[in-house]
Amino acid sequence: MESFRFSDKVNDIQPGIFAALNQKKEELLAQGRTVYNLSVGTPDFQPAGHIMRAMQEACGNPDNYKYALDDLPELVEAVRYRYQKRFQVELEKDEIMSVYGSQEGMAHIGLVFCNPGDTILVPNPGYPIFEMSGVMAGARIETYKIEEKNGYLPDLKNIPEELLERAKYMIVSYPLNPVCVCAPDEFYEELILFAKKNHIIILHDNAYSDIIFTRTQGRSFLSFDGAREVGVEFYSLSKSYNLTGARISFVVGNREIISRFKALRSQIDYGIFLPVQYAAIAALTGPDDFIETQRQEYAARNKALCGGLRQIGWNVPDSQGTMFVWAKIPEGYETSLSFCMELMDKTGLIVTPGSAFGSEGEGYVRMALVVNEEKIAELLRVLKESDIFQKDRL
Repeated sequence: MESFRFSDKVNDIQPGIFAALNQKKEELLAQGRTVYNLSVGTPDFQPAGHIMRAMQEACGNPDNYKYALDDLPELVEAVRYRYQKRFQVELEKDEIMSVYGSQEGMAHIGLVFCNPGDTILVPNPGYPIFEMSGVMAGARIETYKIEEKNGYLPDLKNIPEELLERAKYMIVSYPLNPVCVCAPDEFYEELILFAKKNHIIILHDNAYSDIIFTRTQGRSFLSFDGAREVGVEFYSLSKSYNLTGARISFVVGNREIISRFKALRSQIDYGIFLPVQYAAIAALTGPDDFIETQRQEYAARNKALCGGLRQIGWNVPDSQGTMFVWAKIPEGYETSLSFCMELMDKTGLIVTPGSAFGSEGEGYVRMALVVNEEKIAELLRVLKESDIFQKDRL
């Protein structure tokens, strides 16, 4: 039978590193090995009770199984309430829209700005969905380097002029997954002036503003003067509220961008499932002391893991933010993938090679802070007993 003919776009999609890691994990489990999976950033905390109750109650109402068609007015008000309380940012109703998680929203927003062949700017290393926002729109993907020597901040002054003239939008995210650093306030002020000067739209992914360790609270891009004139921000409920499976996030900021994005999504979407909207309302307006408790727990895990690894011979810096840790691979290993595979084989510890996040991620690995301190102590003992950090192990 003649083979099916698929699009170039889908043919270019290759199985990700997570598939290879998962296959290796299954092999180890089949052998009866203990596995410590720090590769995927799924919170191990439970959603707050009042959020789950709101979802349960809404699921009991048969009217809530109809098309939502739009965001509930109460949901829009809840986002306004949260932004004012959390970030001291006053949003208008037409500056807010929901998406099925930041991943889905980011994947589709490129269609708002780009014609095939247009150019976008994304960080390298950076979260893979950033590139996909351009791929889905047929855009040309250009990267800006995120390097340790610059504090993992983009060197805005040295981005080539001809690239700036072509770029439609630039994706920025701090605290940044995977490099786990926070940006100082002056960076955002510089970024906004940069965007205005070069007529570039800024898409800011703000998934981890509630999980930072350099100060008590992160900030919103929109809390800086002029931000709404140049872009929008993605604000997710996945990590702060442990609602990863519910798939709800918000795009907030420039009203013209919001209007155009809503028009696009009206052609492919009938609105967020109403029980999820009611859960989000409860999350955004209800008690939020548990968010600070979680932040402190992540901070304790960060200290336990990074400090413990340094004590046994792996010089891993403390994370500044996100639910991850970013580390150079030990000396004696050629690639991040080869180190990850040997680490998994010898110790059962699964981490993500930095090369999964772009060429500039090679030589690094990312670890997720998704196990408690007791489990961290256990895996540190396993690592110490292995020869994984011995330069002469070969």
